[in-house]
Amino acid sequence: MTVAYLLQLLINGLVLGAFYALLATGLSLIFGVLEIVNFAHGEFYMLGAVAAFLLIDVGQLDYWSTIAVVTVAGLAVGWLLHRALLGGLAGRNFERSLLLTLGLGMMLQNGALYLLTATPRLVHTEFGMSAIRLAGVRLPWVRLLALGWAAVGLIGIWLVLYRTRVGQAMRAVAENREAALLVGIRPERVARLAVMVGIALCALSGAALAPVYAVTPTMGLTFAFKSFAIVVIGGFGSIGGAALVAVALGVIEALVGGLVSIVLADVVAFVAMILVLLFRPLGLFGTGVRV
Repeated sequence: MTVAYLLQLLINGLVLGAFYALLATGLSLIFGVLEIVNFAHGEFYMLGAVAAFLLIDVGQLDYWSTIAVVTVAGLAVGWLLHRALLGGLAGRNFERSLLLTLGLGMMLQNGALYLLTATPRLVHTEFGMSAIRLAGVRLPWVRLLALGWAAVGLIGIWLVLYRTRVGQAMRAVAENREAALLVGIRPERVARLAVMVGIALCALSGAALAPVYAVTPTMGLTFAFKSFAIVVIGGFGSIGGAALVAVALGVIEALVGGLVSIVLADVVAFVAMILVLLFRPLGLFGTGVRV
C-alpha cells in the first residue's frame, strides 16, 4: 500500500460519489415535490449511458455534443414521463406510484436487454485511454471530465433551487403544497419541472459515466438501489443531505473495495441504511418532506 494508491482510491471514490449525488439529488427532488419514489430512476441513468454509446460509437458524434444531446433528451423524457404517468399521482396514492414506477423500470430494463442483449459495451471517445499523472496518481481524462460534469450538475441544481424563483417554488411546493397553491404557485407546473430536472440529471450521469464503466442494460439497478439508500440515509426530501451522504458513500466504497474486498463495497450503503432506519428513521438530515 502506498500514498499514491490511497490517493487513487480517493479520487475514484469522489467520481463515484459525485454521480451517486447527482442521481440521489434527482430522486430526492422528485420525491420532495411529488411525494413519489421513482423506482425507475436507475433505468433512466441506463438509458442515458445507452444513448451515449449509440451516439458516440454508432453515430460517430463527438463527446461534447453527446453530453448536450443526451441531457436535453433527458429533459424531454422527463416532460413526457410527467405528462403520461406521474402528473396525476402527485401527492396521492403512494402505493400506485410505487407499482407504476417499478413496472416502468422493469419494462425499460427488459426492453434494453431484448434490443441490445446483455453484452457489455464500451464507449470509445476521442480521449481514448489518455491520462495525466499527478503526484504518482494516474488520472484518465474521461474520469476527470466525468467528475467535472458531476460538479456542474450539482452546482447547477443548487443554483436553481436556492437562487431562482423556480427553485423557490419547488421548495414551497415540497414544504406545503396547499399553501403554495394559495399564494399563486401552480404545483403541476412545478412538479413537471422537478421531474424534467430529475430525469435530466439521470441522463447526464449516464452519458458522463458511459466512457468510464461498461454499458449494460442492467447497469441502472445497482445505482437505483444505492440512490434509494442514500436518500433514506440523508433524509427523504433533503437534497443537501443526500448529496453529502452520496459523496461520503462513494469514498467509503472505494476504500473498502480497494483495501478490504470489492464484494463488501456494495454492502456498505445497505448496512448504513438499515442502521439509520433503526435509530433515526427520518434520516441523518431529514426533518420531514423538504428540499
